[in-house]
Amino acid sequence: MEFISMPTPLNEKDKQQLVDLVDVEIGQEYELVITTYSGLYRYRMGDVLRVAGYKNNAPKFNFIHQENVILSIDSDKTNELELQNAVKNAANDLMPFDAHVIDYTSYADTATIPGHYVLFWELSVNASAPIPPSVLEDCCLTIEESLNSVYREGHTSDKSIGPLEIRIVETESCVKFAPHVELLNSRVMSSYFSPVCPKWAPGSKQWNNTD
Repeated sequence: MEFISMPTPLNEKDKQQLVDLVDVEIGQEYELVITTYSGLYRYRMGDVLRVAGYKNNAPKFNFIHQENVILSIDSDKTNELELQNAVKNAANDLMPFDAHVIDYTSYADTATIPGHYVLFWELSVNASAPIPPSVLEDCCLTIEESLNSVYREGHTSDKSIGPLEIRIVETESCVKFAPHVELLNSRVMSSYFSPVCPKWAPGSKQWNNTD
């Protein structure tokens, strides 16, 4: 592991430097960089950590946030925690339909004029209670109303930010891009396999979990 020193709040133009584990300083923030036997070389994880102290001469870190996950179109800046809370608020609108957000990701779409926030939602839904489009539109509004005043001003008054967009994606998506799989494997803490084969009989057309 290596670390990239992050700019300080007083000087955002501080030069980023690559430092070793033994050279980190208490109170300083660093972005984690890893090299693995499987082939990743100085891969920037995006995790920003702060040195909290030492234990047995080894530094202890606190997770701060993910680097480069701040959404911004104009002068607005929406960080990971703020967006997470906004999505949580919007998810309440789905509860009457027995639906909830399984996962989400986002980006700032600047290909449009004005640019706008895009959220990809993976939902767990009840087939017998479909979600009306108007409810998902309300979710967009709930998120926007949960964001900071700079964002709301940019969208409402300055018109420098377009309406927030939610895109619903298919469930049960899987990661197939090789570098992503390698990255996930590099962070596995433990692994498990089924001890026996599942119950099955030739000609079975339905799942059967009973004895």
